[in-house]
Amino acid sequence: MSKVVVGFDFSTGSAYAVDLAIDIANRWQCDIRLVYVKEKNEDEKPIRSEIERRNAGVAHLLKGIKLEYVLRQGDPATELTAQAAEDEAALLIVGTHGMSGAKKGILGRNSYKTIEQSPVPVLIVREDFNINKDLETIVVPIDSSDDTRQKAGQAAMFARTFGSTIHLLGLYTTTTHDIRVLVNNYINMVERFFDNAGVKYKTVFLDVDKNVTQTTLDYAASVNADMIAIMTEQEKSLTSLILGTYAQQMINQSTIPVLTVRPKRVVADTAQY
Repeated sequence: MSKVVVGFDFSTGSAYAVDLAIDIANRWQCDIRLVYVKEKNEDEKPIRSEIERRNAGVAHLLKGIKLEYVLRQGDPATELTAQAAEDEAALLIVGTHGMSGAKKGILGRNSYKTIEQSPVPVLIVREDFNINKDLETIVVPIDSSDDTRQKAGQAAMFARTFGSTIHLLGLYTTTTHDIRVLVNNYINMVERFFDNAGVKYKTVFLDVDKNVTQTTLDYAASVNADMIAIMTEQEKSLTSLILGTYAQQMINQSTIPVLTVRPKRVVADTAQY
């Protein structure tokens, strides 16, 4: 399997991202590439020295894999996603901060821009995440948008890796019969996919009260979830336009890792996993 790429900027969130990357890469048996995006006139020597010191400190955790790093210069999101593309990465992991930590971490401030640009799935890890807990419970919200099912493949891969149970969350954003039937149909398709993939799952349907983000987060909290898998695009509504996009709301508010998957445009009305 190709590399796991991790954005690193010495922030607490990015350190947690490295910890989680080691766990995932050990299970996938793939190498890790740390990416530090430096400023134009920033001295490389102390950066390299500190990264090498930290890498040596976690070397004992690596199980037959390599932990390498590279320094790049430019726009953080652009450089990070470019490295992920060059490495044909299986996953890009970025640490970020809570709502109160807006001034912490260059990559954290660019996390939403990163998921918009990334050609590979991005896992966002916030600095207050409990890194010692396995990803045992994964929430996968499904709405009526065309691309909503495409996250199922990535979610299934994580579920198989960690032996997780997926909570398949059917979200009704309207009382319109046809839309609710569409959500039901998408859920049925994803259930069949999980059955074929041998993934454990539970299915729950909820009416959205305030907005999709809050409903998803409330449910995730109620089941003590460890990760939420979303698309980078979701249903459009007046609420989302006022508060920001679904993905942006989610990475700003979620205290657990958020896996974001960029939709692939398809012609046929079939689930693309």
